[in-house]
Amino acid sequence: MNIAAFLATVPLFKGLNREQYDELAMIATDQEFARGREIFAEGDPGDGFFLVVTGLVKIYKLSPDGKEQILHLFGPGEPFAEAAVFLGSSYPAHAMALEKSRVLFLPRRAFIELINRYPEVALNMLAALSLRLKKFAQLIEELSLKEVPGRLAAHLLYLSQQQQGRDQVLLPVSKNQLAGLLGTIPETLSRILGKMAKAGMISSDGPRITILDRPALEGLATGETKL
Repeated sequence: MNIAAFLATVPLFKGLNREQYDELAMIATDQEFARGREIFAEGDPGDGFFLVVTGLVKIYKLSPDGKEQILHLFGPGEPFAEAAVFLGSSYPAHAMALEKSRVLFLPRRAFIELINRYPEVALNMLAALSLRLKKFAQLIEELSLKEVPGRLAAHLLYLSQQQQGRDQVLLPVSKNQLAGLLGTIPETLSRILGKMAKAGMISSDGPRITILDRPALEGLATGETKL
């Protein structure tokens, strides 16, 4: 893989020139993680950030009793743990490869030196962090204000948008992991999927969810209707 060419496709680094992409490539370390392997643990030194090349990575927290709350899922082209570059502190959550994944690691010290020479890179990172903050705010709102059916409906609509507005959505994670992302348990998720199917909103075939009644799903997501 040509690392510089890949970096040129990443929104975080849009607008740079060839020389800048080559310099980024020189400080990047290409790493592979098997499915289920930990990338870093909460509390590990935040000595850099990562970019997903292939695969899928989850960011999650663990409660004292071991309950998992998934915070984010990141796929190809998406960065994670960027806050470590600015804070210079430990990682605030865990990261794990949900499938065989290839990532680039960019060390904090070398990256800061590069930012000092090319401030436009920092501006791109601030934009990315602002978007991440917005997503966190949405997550908090959904977990605190929406009931589980509304959270699931909103997530299915989000996946549809991410997959070019298709009515047939492919879940990127298992239903157990999806339950963790939505702050519920697998049994509750399965029951709600069954109710949605019975109401004619969706049909479900393993990881494939087909949206049959988009307006009804949108009403459920906004809280205008109940399941």
